[in-house]
Amino acid sequence: MPVPEQAAEPRPTAGEAAYSTGPARSGPLGQGRWSTRQWLTAGVSAALVVLVVLSGLAVAFFRHSAAVSNQLVDRSSPALIQAVRLEAALVNQETGTRGYALTGQAEFLEPYTQGLSQQAAATTALHALTTGDRTDAADLDLVLARAARWQRDTARPIAARPPGTPVPSGLAGAEQGKAEFDSLRAALTTQQTHLQQARNASRADLTTARRLRNWLFSTIAAVIIALAVLVFVGLRRGVNAPLERLTAQVRTVAGGDFTHPITASGPADLRRLAQDVEAMRERLAHELATSQTARDAVDAYAADLARSNAELEQFAYVASHDLQEPLRKVASFCQLLQRRYAAQLDERADQYISYAVDGANRMQTLINDLLAFSRVGRVHDQYAPVDLEQVWDQTLDALSVSTTETGTELRHDPLPQVSGDRTQLGLLLQNLISNAVKFRAPDRAPRIRLTVEPDGAMWRFAFTDNGIGIDPEFADRVFIIFQRLHTRDAYPGNGIGLAMCKKIVEFHGGTITVDPHHTDGTRILFTLPQTPPPPHTPAQAEES
Repeated sequence: MPVPEQAAEPRPTAGEAAYSTGPARSGPLGQGRWSTRQWLTAGVSAALVVLVVLSGLAVAFFRHSAAVSNQLVDRSSPALIQAVRLEAALVNQETGTRGYALTGQAEFLEPYTQGLSQQAAATTALHALTTGDRTDAADLDLVLARAARWQRDTARPIAARPPGTPVPSGLAGAEQGKAEFDSLRAALTTQQTHLQQARNASRADLTTARRLRNWLFSTIAAVIIALAVLVFVGLRRGVNAPLERLTAQVRTVAGGDFTHPITASGPADLRRLAQDVEAMRERLAHELATSQTARDAVDAYAADLARSNAELEQFAYVASHDLQEPLRKVASFCQLLQRRYAAQLDERADQYISYAVDGANRMQTLINDLLAFSRVGRVHDQYAPVDLEQVWDQTLDALSVSTTETGTELRHDPLPQVSGDRTQLGLLLQNLISNAVKFRAPDRAPRIRLTVEPDGAMWRFAFTDNGIGIDPEFADRVFIIFQRLHTRDAYPGNGIGLAMCKKIVEFHGGTITVDPHHTDGTRILFTLPQTPPPPHTPAQAEES
């Protein structure tokens, strides 16, 4: 059914009001109060009512047509046929009696005898067919009465004479018999005329019924076609057209034009859907505007960060040259002072000078460690395939003195090839091995094992030693820069080694943790990607 497109604006639901950022817009064709389901229900109900009415008319027509056909086939035509048979039976009786009267021969009575049987059969059939019709019953009664009178006065007396017996001329040629049979013929003619008229009327009714049938079925076909056209037009205007308009508008917005408004049209549910989409568009437009503002702020922050990185580079240069030069002078002159005036200085002065030299040296070491930590992720080569077997061997060569002196036993699985920075990965292995050697147990030689296994897109490494171990409560703290778990007198160093390992691993796109469930030493688990990680921007590198 066609959907009217001009209707009042319904109130928005609670859900629509919750995130609607502006007033609802009306579509160019207006709004409908009914939903698509209501329109479909109303249209289908109306179509069903029309079809039921047409079906009722068709049933009534079929009943009428059946009655007319039955009247013609089962009553009018058989009655006329039986009337004709009754006439033939009576004519046969008249012919037989007349021949018998003229010749006296018995064989001439056979038509008479057969005529009586035919008369009885035709009479029985006519009684059944004319029941309920006074005219036909009266005609049959008249025919039978006149036939009985003719048979009584003429036919039976002739048939009762013995064969060969001359028939009295007065009886044989009696005018009375002829007059009675003519009267019987007139009654038969009247009966057949009435039956023929009834048959013609039935045929006329049947012809009328056929015309009515043609008209009725043509009307039903036209109504069904009209319903189909109405349903198509209604769905087209009420559902398809609003959906196509909404789809086109949504595609425009999805194509990037977030300022394009979504107009509502069609049934109530489609209009509510358009309003929901419009509210979502306005929310997205607002979020995009906020995002653009945030992006501008990020760009400004990136510019500030780039400037800060440049200043940091300048600071690193100053720290590596200008700051270390005074420290070297302090240490050198303190040592020179100690050598030249050793005879004039007491033990306390020597101790003070030793403290000054040690402090200068530790400050220089700390500056170098800070420079190395700041360079991770900021000063590095391009990612390239790195054979960890070669890096492992080179690291052992660099640490050969300490591992030999401590009797360190090192084992490892076949190491894979990864993509990364060779220098930084070497620094990672160097710090892990150095820590394992430094924090060894005093009663046994260090034993170090590096295992590796694939884990999806990552390589999972396990670096295990038999040293003093790390308490689980400090598992996260050890990766913080300058966090020490022991005094400098017990274990030298600046507490920067594992922090640097964490920064290197995370820069390469992996993770590093301490296994809290491992006992009898320390197990450090870290991962490295099998494929190169996404490229780091200078800002990302500095933040990491």
